[in-house]
Amino acid sequence: MSHKLKVAEARAEYITEQDVWSHFNFIFSPRSKNSTSYKFVLIKSLLENLYNVNELLELNYFQVFESFTKIYWNLVIHHKLNQINMQGKKAGVQTVLEKFQEKFQIEDSIVFDKLPSQLQVELVEKVTRACKINVMGAIYGDTGGTIYSFDNYDEKMKFTPSFYSFMQKFQKIIMYLSNYHLALFLEKFNDQGNTTRLLLKVENVSKRFSLNSFYDLLAAVYQQECFYCGKEIKSKKGNHVDHFIPWSFVQTDQLWNLVIACSGCNLSKNDKLAEVYYLEKLIVRNQDMMDNRVLQSRNDMDLYVPEKLKSLYDYSKKNGYTAIWMPKKAQ
Repeated sequence: MSHKLKVAEARAEYITEQDVWSHFNFIFSPRSKNSTSYKFVLIKSLLENLYNVNELLELNYFQVFESFTKIYWNLVIHHKLNQINMQGKKAGVQTVLEKFQEKFQIEDSIVFDKLPSQLQVELVEKVTRACKINVMGAIYGDTGGTIYSFDNYDEKMKFTPSFYSFMQKFQKIIMYLSNYHLALFLEKFNDQGNTTRLLLKVENVSKRFSLNSFYDLLAAVYQQECFYCGKEIKSKKGNHVDHFIPWSFVQTDQLWNLVIACSGCNLSKNDKLAEVYYLEKLIVRNQDMMDNRVLQSRNDMDLYVPEKLKSLYDYSKKNGYTAIWMPKKAQ
Protein backbone atom coordinates (compact mmCIF):
# COMPACT_ATOMS: atom_id res chain seq x y z
CA MET A 1 0.00 0.00 0.00
CA SER A 2 2.95 2.34 -0.59
CA HIS A 3 0.82 4.43 -2.98
CA LYS A 4 -1.22 5.54 0.05
CA LEU A 5 1.81 6.86 1.96
CA LYS A 6 1.77 10.54 2.92
CA VAL A 7 5.36 10.83 4.14
CA ALA A 8 8.23 8.56 3.11
CA GLU A 9 11.98 8.75 3.64
CA ALA A 10 14.45 7.34 1.15
CA ARG A 11 15.90 4.10 2.47
CA ALA A 12 19.29 4.44 0.79
CA GLU A 13 21.53 7.42 0.07
CA TYR A 14 23.51 5.42 -2.47
CA ILE A 15 22.34 2.86 -5.01
CA THR A 16 24.24 1.49 -7.99
CA GLU A 17 23.35 2.23 -11.60
CA GLN A 18 22.52 -1.46 -12.00
CA ASP A 19 20.01 -1.19 -9.14
CA VAL A 20 18.34 1.84 -10.72
CA TRP A 21 18.10 0.14 -14.12
CA SER A 22 16.50 -2.83 -12.36
CA HIS A 23 13.91 -0.48 -10.88
CA PHE A 24 13.10 1.06 -14.27
CA ASN A 25 12.92 -2.37 -15.87
CA PHE A 26 10.33 -3.29 -13.26
CA ILE A 27 8.30 -0.07 -13.74
CA PHE A 28 8.18 -0.62 -17.50
CA SER A 29 7.35 -4.32 -17.19
CA PRO A 30 3.96 -6.07 -16.81
CA ARG A 31 4.96 -6.91 -13.22
CA SER A 32 4.40 -3.29 -12.20
CA LYS A 33 0.76 -2.42 -11.58
CA ASN A 34 0.11 0.24 -14.21
CA SER A 35 -3.66 0.61 -14.28
CA THR A 36 -3.23 4.27 -15.28
CA SER A 37 -0.54 6.29 -17.03
CA TYR A 38 0.45 8.05 -13.78
CA LYS A 39 3.91 6.50 -13.38
CA PHE A 40 5.03 7.27 -16.92
CA VAL A 41 3.86 10.87 -16.66
CA LEU A 42 5.49 11.32 -13.24
CA ILE A 43 8.84 10.12 -14.63
CA LYS A 44 8.50 12.60 -17.50
CA SER A 45 7.67 15.36 -15.00
CA LEU A 46 10.71 14.58 -12.85
CA LEU A 47 12.95 14.64 -15.93
CA GLU A 48 11.55 18.03 -16.94
CA ASN A 49 12.44 19.39 -13.52
CA LEU A 50 15.92 17.92 -13.04
CA TYR A 51 17.51 21.34 -13.24
CA ASN A 52 14.91 23.04 -11.05
CA VAL A 53 16.14 21.36 -7.87
CA ASN A 54 17.60 23.42 -5.03
CA GLU A 55 20.96 22.74 -3.37
CA LEU A 56 19.37 19.90 -1.36
CA LEU A 57 18.06 18.23 -4.55
CA GLU A 58 14.50 19.12 -3.55
CA LEU A 59 11.52 19.97 -5.73
CA ASN A 60 8.27 21.41 -4.46
CA TYR A 61 5.05 19.79 -5.58
CA PHE A 62 3.97 22.77 -7.66
CA GLN A 63 7.06 22.34 -9.86
CA VAL A 64 6.47 18.61 -10.32
CA PHE A 65 2.72 18.78 -10.82
CA GLU A 66 2.77 21.81 -13.09
CA SER A 67 4.63 19.57 -15.55
CA PHE A 68 2.31 16.66 -14.70
CA THR A 69 -0.79 18.81 -15.27
CA LYS A 70 0.52 20.20 -18.56
CA ILE A 71 1.25 16.71 -19.90
CA TYR A 72 -2.08 15.33 -18.73
CA TRP A 73 -4.09 18.28 -20.02
CA ASN A 74 -2.60 17.97 -23.47
CA LEU A 75 -3.15 14.19 -23.53
CA VAL A 76 -6.67 14.18 -22.07
CA ILE A 77 -8.24 17.43 -23.23
CA HIS A 78 -6.30 18.34 -26.35
CA HIS A 79 -5.79 14.80 -27.75
CA LYS A 80 -8.83 13.10 -26.07
CA LEU A 81 -6.81 10.09 -24.88
CA ASN A 82 -8.10 7.85 -22.10
CA GLN A 83 -5.63 7.26 -19.23
CA ILE A 84 -6.92 4.12 -17.49
CA ASN A 85 -7.07 0.44 -18.42
CA MET A 86 -10.77 -0.07 -17.67
CA GLN A 87 -13.66 0.46 -20.06
CA GLY A 88 -16.17 3.05 -18.91
CA LYS A 89 -13.93 4.43 -16.16
CA LYS A 90 -11.58 7.38 -15.91
CA ALA A 91 -8.39 8.06 -14.02
CA GLY A 92 -8.84 10.48 -11.11
CA VAL A 93 -6.75 13.22 -12.68
CA GLN A 94 -8.61 12.77 -15.95
CA THR A 95 -11.89 13.45 -14.13
CA VAL A 96 -10.42 16.56 -12.46
CA LEU A 97 -9.35 17.94 -15.84
CA GLU A 98 -12.65 17.23 -17.59
CA LYS A 99 -14.68 18.83 -14.79
CA PHE A 100 -12.39 21.86 -14.92
CA GLN A 101 -12.82 22.10 -18.69
CA GLU A 102 -16.60 21.90 -18.36
CA LYS A 103 -16.71 24.49 -15.56
CA PHE A 104 -14.80 27.10 -17.56
CA GLN A 105 -16.14 26.07 -21.00
CA ILE A 106 -12.66 25.52 -22.45
CA GLU A 107 -12.41 24.24 -26.01
CA ASP A 108 -10.58 20.97 -26.73
CA SER A 109 -8.19 22.79 -29.04
CA ILE A 110 -6.69 24.86 -26.19
CA VAL A 111 -3.31 23.51 -25.06
CA PHE A 112 -2.23 24.01 -21.45
CA ASP A 113 0.09 26.98 -21.92
CA LYS A 114 -2.70 28.88 -23.69
CA LEU A 115 -4.87 28.81 -20.57
CA PRO A 116 -4.93 32.07 -18.57
CA SER A 117 -2.21 31.98 -15.91
CA GLN A 118 -4.68 32.11 -13.01
CA LEU A 119 -6.51 29.08 -14.41
CA GLN A 120 -3.22 27.22 -14.82
CA VAL A 121 -2.37 27.78 -11.16
CA GLU A 122 -5.85 26.75 -9.99
CA LEU A 123 -5.73 23.59 -12.10
CA VAL A 124 -2.22 22.62 -10.92
CA GLU A 125 -3.40 22.95 -7.31
CA LYS A 126 -6.39 20.68 -8.00
CA VAL A 127 -4.21 18.08 -9.72
CA THR A 128 -1.66 18.22 -6.90
CA ARG A 129 -4.35 17.41 -4.34
CA ALA A 130 -5.52 14.46 -6.44
CA CYS A 131 -1.98 13.16 -6.98
CA LYS A 132 -0.99 13.18 -3.32
CA ILE A 133 -3.15 10.10 -2.77
CA ASN A 134 -1.71 7.69 -5.29
CA VAL A 135 1.05 9.10 -7.47
CA MET A 136 4.05 9.92 -5.29
CA GLY A 137 3.90 6.65 -3.39
CA ALA A 138 3.53 4.43 -6.44
CA ILE A 139 7.04 4.83 -7.87
CA TYR A 140 8.43 5.04 -4.35
CA GLY A 141 7.00 1.57 -3.73
CA ASP A 142 8.14 0.15 -7.07
CA THR A 143 11.72 1.24 -6.37
CA GLY A 144 11.89 0.01 -2.78
CA GLY A 145 11.97 3.56 -1.48
CA THR A 146 15.50 4.10 -2.74
CA ILE A 147 15.27 6.97 -5.22
CA TYR A 148 13.50 9.84 -3.45
CA SER A 149 11.79 11.00 -0.27
CA PHE A 150 8.47 12.81 -0.27
CA ASP A 151 6.25 14.69 2.14
CA ASN A 152 2.61 15.36 1.26
CA TYR A 153 2.25 17.81 4.14
CA ASP A 154 5.19 20.05 3.21
CA GLU A 155 4.50 19.31 -0.47
CA LYS A 156 8.05 18.56 -1.48
CA MET A 157 10.19 15.65 -2.66
CA LYS A 158 13.94 15.04 -2.51
CA PHE A 159 16.10 12.98 -4.87
CA THR A 160 18.80 10.75 -3.46
CA PRO A 161 22.17 11.98 -4.84
CA SER A 162 22.99 8.75 -6.67
CA PHE A 163 19.58 8.64 -8.34
CA TYR A 164 19.82 12.30 -9.33
CA SER A 165 23.21 11.65 -10.98
CA PHE A 166 21.75 8.62 -12.74
CA MET A 167 18.86 10.67 -14.13
CA GLN A 168 21.27 13.28 -15.49
CA LYS A 169 23.56 10.68 -17.02
CA PHE A 170 20.80 8.70 -18.75
CA GLN A 171 18.20 11.44 -19.21
CA LYS A 172 17.71 10.97 -22.95
CA ILE A 173 17.31 7.19 -22.69
CA ILE A 174 14.88 7.38 -19.78
CA MET A 175 12.79 10.02 -21.50
CA TYR A 176 12.57 7.88 -24.62
CA LEU A 177 11.63 4.78 -22.60
CA SER A 178 8.96 6.73 -20.69
CA ASN A 179 7.50 8.14 -23.90
CA TYR A 180 7.53 4.75 -25.61
CA HIS A 181 5.88 2.86 -22.75
CA LEU A 182 3.33 5.64 -22.28
CA ALA A 183 2.49 5.37 -26.00
CA LEU A 184 2.19 1.58 -25.68
CA PHE A 185 -0.16 1.97 -22.70
CA LEU A 186 -2.31 4.52 -24.56
CA GLU A 187 -2.46 2.34 -27.66
CA LYS A 188 -4.05 -0.50 -25.68
CA PHE A 189 -6.87 1.61 -24.30
CA ASN A 190 -7.55 4.11 -27.09
CA ASP A 191 -8.68 3.86 -30.71
CA GLN A 192 -6.47 6.65 -31.99
CA GLY A 193 -3.81 5.11 -34.18
CA ASN A 194 -0.69 3.02 -33.75
CA THR A 195 2.23 3.35 -31.36
CA THR A 196 4.26 5.48 -33.76
CA ARG A 197 1.50 8.06 -34.11
CA LEU A 198 0.83 8.11 -30.37
CA LEU A 199 4.55 8.36 -29.62
CA LEU A 200 4.73 11.53 -31.69
CA LYS A 201 1.89 13.01 -29.63
CA VAL A 202 3.49 11.93 -26.35
CA GLU A 203 6.86 13.38 -27.32
CA ASN A 204 5.31 16.77 -27.98
CA VAL A 205 2.83 17.16 -25.10
CA SER A 206 5.34 19.24 -23.14
CA LYS A 207 6.11 21.67 -25.94
CA ARG A 208 5.03 25.23 -25.41
CA PHE A 209 2.74 26.53 -28.15
CA SER A 210 4.72 29.76 -28.38
CA LEU A 211 7.77 31.32 -26.72
CA ASN A 212 6.67 34.86 -27.58
CA SER A 213 6.00 35.66 -23.93
CA PHE A 214 9.72 35.29 -23.26
CA TYR A 215 10.83 37.59 -26.07
CA ASP A 216 10.28 40.91 -24.29
CA LEU A 217 11.93 39.60 -21.12
CA LEU A 218 14.99 38.55 -23.07
CA ALA A 219 15.04 41.77 -25.07
CA ALA A 220 15.36 43.69 -21.79
CA VAL A 221 18.98 42.53 -21.44
CA TYR A 222 19.92 42.31 -25.13
CA GLN A 223 21.60 44.93 -27.26
CA GLN A 224 19.21 44.18 -30.14
CA GLU A 225 21.37 41.53 -31.74
CA CYS A 226 21.38 37.80 -32.39
CA PHE A 227 22.97 35.95 -29.45
CA TYR A 228 25.03 33.82 -31.82
CA CYS A 229 26.12 35.78 -34.91
CA GLY A 230 25.67 39.32 -33.63
CA LYS A 231 23.35 40.32 -36.47
CA GLU A 232 21.35 43.45 -35.64
CA ILE A 233 17.76 42.73 -34.67
CA LYS A 234 15.47 45.68 -35.32
CA SER A 235 12.15 44.03 -34.52
CA LYS A 236 10.62 40.80 -33.25
CA LYS A 237 9.45 39.83 -36.74
CA GLY A 238 11.43 37.01 -38.30
CA ASN A 239 13.49 36.30 -35.18
CA HIS A 240 13.21 33.48 -32.69
CA VAL A 241 13.52 32.52 -29.06
CA ASP A 242 15.94 29.59 -29.04
CA HIS A 243 16.69 26.94 -26.44
CA PHE A 244 20.47 27.13 -25.97
CA ILE A 245 20.48 23.53 -24.71
CA PRO A 246 18.14 21.86 -27.24
CA TRP A 247 14.54 21.46 -26.12
CA SER A 248 14.62 17.82 -27.17
CA PHE A 249 16.99 17.21 -24.27
CA VAL A 250 15.88 19.60 -21.54
CA GLN A 251 12.13 19.58 -22.48
CA THR A 252 11.35 22.63 -20.41
CA ASP A 253 11.40 26.39 -20.92
CA GLN A 254 13.85 27.96 -18.49
CA LEU A 255 14.57 31.66 -18.98
CA TRP A 256 18.25 31.04 -18.27
CA ASN A 257 18.36 28.58 -21.21
CA LEU A 258 16.61 30.86 -23.72
CA VAL A 259 18.21 33.33 -26.10
CA ILE A 260 17.11 35.52 -29.00
CA ALA A 261 18.44 34.28 -32.34
CA CYS A 262 18.02 35.43 -35.91
CA SER A 263 16.11 33.02 -38.11
CA GLY A 264 19.26 31.91 -39.94
CA CYS A 265 21.06 30.87 -36.76
CA ASN A 266 17.98 29.29 -35.19
CA LEU A 267 17.24 27.12 -38.23
CA SER A 268 20.90 26.21 -38.72
CA LYS A 269 21.48 25.33 -35.07
CA ASN A 270 18.28 23.26 -34.93
CA ASP A 271 18.85 20.38 -32.46
CA LYS A 272 22.57 20.92 -31.88
CA LEU A 273 24.74 22.22 -29.06
CA ALA A 274 26.45 25.54 -29.63
CA GLU A 275 30.22 25.73 -29.23
CA VAL A 276 31.41 26.13 -25.62
CA TYR A 277 32.27 29.82 -26.23
CA TYR A 278 28.52 30.50 -26.29
CA LEU A 279 28.06 28.65 -23.01
CA GLU A 280 30.42 31.13 -21.36
CA LYS A 281 28.64 33.99 -23.12
CA LEU A 282 25.29 32.73 -21.81
CA ILE A 283 26.62 32.55 -18.26
CA VAL A 284 27.59 36.23 -18.51
CA ARG A 285 24.18 37.05 -20.03
CA ASN A 286 22.41 35.26 -17.20
CA GLN A 287 24.31 37.28 -14.63
CA ASP A 288 23.09 40.43 -16.37
CA MET A 289 19.56 39.07 -16.13
CA MET A 290 19.92 38.41 -12.42
CA ASP A 291 21.07 42.01 -11.94
CA ASN A 292 18.28 43.44 -14.07
CA ARG A 293 15.63 45.26 -12.03
CA VAL A 294 12.92 44.42 -14.55
CA LEU A 295 13.41 40.72 -13.86
CA GLN A 296 14.09 40.81 -10.12
CA SER A 297 10.37 40.82 -9.34
CA ARG A 298 10.02 37.47 -11.17
CA ASN A 299 11.10 34.00 -10.03
CA ASP A 300 12.54 32.83 -13.37
CA MET A 301 16.10 32.89 -12.09
CA ASP A 302 15.57 31.91 -8.45
CA LEU A 303 17.10 28.44 -8.77
CA TYR A 304 19.69 29.28 -11.39
CA VAL A 305 23.42 28.95 -10.71
CA PRO A 306 26.10 28.81 -13.45
CA GLU A 307 27.11 25.29 -12.37
CA LYS A 308 23.60 24.09 -13.24
CA LEU A 309 23.93 25.30 -16.82
CA LYS A 310 27.46 23.87 -17.14
CA SER A 311 26.23 20.53 -15.84
CA LEU A 312 23.33 20.54 -18.29
CA TYR A 313 25.73 21.29 -21.15
CA ASP A 314 28.07 18.46 -20.15
CA TYR A 315 25.28 15.93 -19.66
CA SER A 316 23.69 16.80 -22.97
CA LYS A 317 26.97 15.84 -24.68
CA LYS A 318 27.01 12.57 -22.70
CA ASN A 319 23.45 11.94 -23.89
CA GLY A 320 24.46 12.08 -27.54
CA TYR A 321 24.40 15.77 -28.46
CA THR A 322 27.89 15.66 -29.91
CA ALA A 323 27.34 17.70 -33.10
CA ILE A 324 28.81 21.05 -32.02
CA TRP A 325 27.42 24.04 -33.92
CA MET A 326 28.83 27.50 -34.71
CA PRO A 327 27.14 30.31 -36.65
CA LYS A 328 28.42 30.84 -40.19
CA LYS A 329 29.77 34.29 -39.44
CA ALA A 330 31.90 32.84 -36.63
CA GLN A 331 33.29 29.91 -38.65
